[in-house]
Amino acid sequence: MTNKELYQRAFSTLHASCDPVMEVEKMKRARKKRFHKPAAVAAALVLVLGLASVAYATDIGGIQRSIQLWMHGDQTDAILEVENGHYSLTYEDADGNVRHQSGGGVAVGMDGKARPATEEEILQELNSPEVVYQEDGTVWVYYFDQKVEITDKFDDRGVCYVQLKDGDGVLYMTIKDQSGYSASRHSYPNPRSFN
Repeated sequence: MTNKELYQRAFSTLHASCDPVMEVEKMKRARKKRFHKPAAVAAALVLVLGLASVAYATDIGGIQRSIQLWMHGDQTDAILEVENGHYSLTYEDADGNVRHQSGGGVAVGMDGKARPATEEEILQELNSPEVVYQEDGTVWVYYFDQKVEITDKFDDRGVCYVQLKDGDGVLYMTIKDQSGYSASRHSYPNPRSFN
């Protein structure tokens, strides 16, 4: 008799009971049911929150956020909406009037292709120096908390040079009367280099 036949004869008399096999199957099904319920609740919660945020963004027409911005030398709370390179800014001026400002732009990449300006680029532009010609004939430069009157600082060519504090450094501005301005962190821009 071969070893194979001996093993078959020895183990042929043993029979496994069905009860342990059935018990294992029941445990597997019970574990699966317990796992699916919390997972389904979590998935439903994520879905509801996701749809709520999509509905919120759809309601306002873009991404809206509250920011603090320097407007005419005063720190101001504003609502900024940016969408596809365009922005809308709503704020309250020093007299309590609600003001709206909008605009937008493009940025040109190294490859020469234009793309819509990002929110960061728009904020950088909103925080740049501003030259304002008042109705009373005075001319002011506003930059963060700085207010500088430059009405009498224009030379005979109609050019004015102004230094503004910029953190730990200095911002150099060259302003042409009624013809724009340019700014640099290194030196005064040449008035012939712009406009």
